[in-house]
Amino acid sequence: MNAPTEKIVTDVKVLVSDVEELLKATAHQSGERIAAARTRLENALLNARDTALAQARHTVQATDDYVRQKPWQATGIAAGIGVLIGLLIGRR
Repeated sequence: MNAPTEKIVTDVKVLVSDVEELLKATAHQSGERIAAARTRLENALLNARDTALAQARHTVQATDDYVRQKPWQATGIAAGIGVLIGLLIGRR
């Protein structure tokens, strides 16, 4: 995996952990523990969202660069994908 993908995976794991803690805290406790868990959850969500947006922007830029550098290869790839999708849809 590349570094941005690893960062996203790590952020998702932290998010899941925080959600689990929030669920546990709300089942038996109220007050300070819930507020702290919710704050961490909100921060984790914002961080995961920002990381995902940054990765998406990077991917879009890389794709745009590739298409501009190799337009015929990109057209061939797109046509191939179109044919595969057509075959899969046609089987139904």
